[in-house]
Amino acid sequence: MKPLAYRMRPQNLDEVVGQQHLIGPGKIIRRMVEAKLLSSMILYGPPGIGKTSIASAIAGSTKYAFRKLNAATDSKKQLQQVAEEGKMSGTVILLLDEIHRLDKTKQDFLLPLLESGQIILIGATTENPYIAISPAIRSRCQIFELKPLSEDDADKAIQRALHDQENGLGKYNVTLTKDAEKLLIEKGNGDLRTTLNGLELAVLSTKQELQEAGKENQYFTINQQEMANSIQMKSQNFDASGDGHYDLVSAFQKSIRGSDVDASLHYLARLIDSGDLISICRRLSVIAYEDIGLANPAACQHAVIAIQAAQQLGFPEARIPLANAVIELALSPKSNSAISAIDEAIADVQNKNVGSIPASLKDAHYKGAKKLNHGVDYIYPHDFPNDWIAQQYLPDNLLNTHYFKPKGNSKIEKGLLTTYKTLKKMQADGLMKKTKNQ
Repeated sequence: MKPLAYRMRPQNLDEVVGQQHLIGPGKIIRRMVEAKLLSSMILYGPPGIGKTSIASAIAGSTKYAFRKLNAATDSKKQLQQVAEEGKMSGTVILLLDEIHRLDKTKQDFLLPLLESGQIILIGATTENPYIAISPAIRSRCQIFELKPLSEDDADKAIQRALHDQENGLGKYNVTLTKDAEKLLIEKGNGDLRTTLNGLELAVLSTKQELQEAGKENQYFTINQQEMANSIQMKSQNFDASGDGHYDLVSAFQKSIRGSDVDASLHYLARLIDSGDLISICRRLSVIAYEDIGLANPAACQHAVIAIQAAQQLGFPEARIPLANAVIELALSPKSNSAISAIDEAIADVQNKNVGSIPASLKDAHYKGAKKLNHGVDYIYPHDFPNDWIAQQYLPDNLLNTHYFKPKGNSKIEKGLLTTYKTLKKMQADGLMKKTKNQ
């Protein structure tokens, strides 16, 4: 039997999970499909977020023949077979995986077929196409970046798979506890292929265990412990309510925030023992910028580098850069001024009448902008000493609003605080002087 992720592959655009900026109502790929004006394209982004799904859905929506090849492993002869099929039928959609590995011979063969429309190419890659793909191919394709899937996207895909009677797991009459689903989503880390295949293993293995124990029921539920055992994640004292994993991650962050190196290393060790590299890396990224932040930006950079090294190494070697990062973050000065500032700004945007952008800051790069007074009074700071001049940037409704409120817990943040206060005073004085002169 084919894997669940393969069986649940969408047959039309409405079944695609996520990527609404491309396939949602009125968006570009949907417009292309509905207008029957497909062109070759390159889809790029991390694994398991929908590149193949979108290609499959496009083919299903247009009823064109759909073929899939790999640029690295499939030969020119296989490309020629697809081309012949396109010649016979008029058009064939070719999903070419790892298109960044397409060699010059295959590329030269494809180019005229793309020009004629005999093949509509959908290239899939995890690499940046502007760097990794030849200009000749790029110039004949539209390039679309896919975004990581949200937790809501993953939840939607899981529920669809659990209830689908034909291709999914609907016949098993299974449900997940909230904690089990949360763990599955977090472990998947936006990779829907990993998430769905992990779900299938959890369902089938739990069903088998119940049968062997003589406890088979028509309906059954998978809890967090069973899910952890099914997704290659060693459980760490999961309690009755299933909160053990999240308690551990919480203790890890709070120990670093509290500057207790030994406790931080202890909880890191427990996470390492669980094999959960994804959770460690995600949490460390959050800790670096939420709890250390502007008090020590270098430590944040070091943490990112350590995380990248850990992901490349995998366990057991990943423990080494992770330990380096945890020790430095725990012993670093702390500041939450950045997260506090952006959360306060977001709260204003969501809850206040923030008013219009000042006319001087509005885009003036089009005919007629001057008549609207857009950009007319903007003053270019680089034309003045120290590349600075007093002018209004905040909307009128938010004048004199202060979001950045650093505590000055390090020399770096004290310096930022001094600069911030100096610029604010200079701006206030300059605007007041300008008002008096008007």
